[in-house]
Amino acid sequence: MPPQEAAGRAAPVVRPPAADGFFYGGQAVIEGVMMRGRRQYAIAVRLPGTGEIRVDRGALTAPIYTSRFWKLPFLRGLALLAEQLHLGTRSLSWSAQVSAGAEDIRIGKREVAVSLAIALVGSVLLFFGLPLLGASLTVHRSGSFWFVPVEGVIRVALVLVYLSLIALIPDVRRVFQYHGAEHKTINAYEAGSPLDVAGVRPASVLHPRCGTGFLLVVLVVSVLVFSLVAVFNPNWFWLVASRLLGIPVIAGLGYECIRFMARHRDNPVVRAALQPVLLTQRFTTREPDDGMLEVAITALNAAREGEEAAAEVRRPQAAGVSA
Repeated sequence: MPPQEAAGRAAPVVRPPAADGFFYGGQAVIEGVMMRGRRQYAIAVRLPGTGEIRVDRGALTAPIYTSRFWKLPFLRGLALLAEQLHLGTRSLSWSAQVSAGAEDIRIGKREVAVSLAIALVGSVLLFFGLPLLGASLTVHRSGSFWFVPVEGVIRVALVLVYLSLIALIPDVRRVFQYHGAEHKTINAYEAGSPLDVAGVRPASVLHPRCGTGFLLVVLVVSVLVFSLVAVFNPNWFWLVASRLLGIPVIAGLGYECIRFMARHRDNPVVRAALQPVLLTQRFTTREPDDGMLEVAITALNAAREGEEAAAEVRRPQAAGVSA
C-alpha cells in the first residue's frame, strides 16, 4: 500500500521501474538493512553501543548480476536463489560481525560457515523431509492424488508455525522490525515520497515483491509441480529426488508469478490474488521505530549513490567506445 500524502507536502510523483524493469530490493539484517541496486548494494547497520550508523557499499560484478542470460524469464528466478545465498549471506555475516565487534565479540568466518551449514541442513530436514514423512504416514501411497496436497498443507503449516515461534524471540522481532523498515522505505521511494522519516513512516510494511510472499507462491507452485510427478507413481528415491531437482523449476515459475503480480497489482483480479501473499508478510514484518527507518533510508540512499557514481564512470567509457 503506498504511503498517504502528508498535510502540506507536495503530491508524490510515482517513480516507475527502469526501462529494463529493474526494481530496488533489500532484506533485513542484524540491526540493519541491506538495499540492492542494479550494480551496487549497500548495508547500513546501527552500532549497539554508540548508535552510530555504519555503512558498507560494494559493486555487484559477478555474472549472476551482470549477464543478460540470468535476466531471462524463468532463469531470473534461479538468479534470485543464488543471490540470496551469495549477497544475503554476505550481508548477514557482515552485520553480525559489525554488531558483535561493537560489543568486543569476535566472530570468525569459520563460525559463520558452520552456523549457515547447520541452518541449511536443518531447513531441508524440517521443510522437505518432515512434510514427506507426514504425508506418507497420512496417505500411505506416494502415487495417491492426496499425497501432494497433504504434503503441501503440512509444509505451509510448518513454515507459518516456525515463523510465529521465532517471532517471540526479541532479537528476531527486531529483525522483523527492520524488515518492515525496508518495505516502508522502498514503498515510499516507489511512490515518490520524500526519503526522510516523516515521508517514509506512513508507508505500508507490506510489499508485493517480498521474499516471504515469494515463499508462499513457491509453496503453491510446488503443489502443482509435484502433482505432475505423482502421476508417475514414483518410489521413495524418486520422490525425494524430485523435491530436490524440482527446486530450480519451482523457483523460476514462482518468481515469474510474483513479478507478474507486482507489475499488475492495480488489476482487481491480481489484487485479490495478492491478498494471501501480503497477509503472509504479517508473520515476518513488524512496525519499526524511527531509528530503524533512518537506517533503512541510509541504506537505500547509499545504494542509489553507488548506482549514480557507477553510472558516471560508465558514461565516459561508453562515449569513448561510440567515438
